[in-house]
Amino acid sequence: MFLNSIAPLEGSRKKKRRVGRGIGSTLGKTSGKGHKGQKARAGGFHKVGFEGGQMPLQRRLPKVGFRSRIKAFAAQVRLSELNGLVGEKIDISTLKAANVIPVQARFVKVIDSGSIASPIVLVGIKVTKGARSKIEAAGGTIEA
Repeated sequence: MFLNSIAPLEGSRKKKRRVGRGIGSTLGKTSGKGHKGQKARAGGFHKVGFEGGQMPLQRRLPKVGFRSRIKAFAAQVRLSELNGLVGEKIDISTLKAANVIPVQARFVKVIDSGSIASPIVLVGIKVTKGARSKIEAAGGTIEA
């Protein structure tokens, strides 16, 4: 087999439509563009969403929703996920190394879900009220 012998399968490639080549082609005379008007002219088109001067749909509908810019950088950790971690102090880099939070996370908050068995020391991590009480009850501390 040679590169010059390779050809597409029969029927896989349609022939190019030749417009303006007589009435037998079904696209003769006006080339399928109808009679006159902006769409029949060369270069006569308009921007996407233009509705002839009527207020466009994308401007008629109200703006809805909100996308947080910091959502991708924020992470939540359950109390039960902290049980498996070993070490004196737990900070964001420790959580990233243990694959508890994503690598791009910059802000972390521990939420009250589950229980904690051993005392831990959290450094630079936010904590909910319920999680704080459980950590302190287990003998742990939270450093700012």
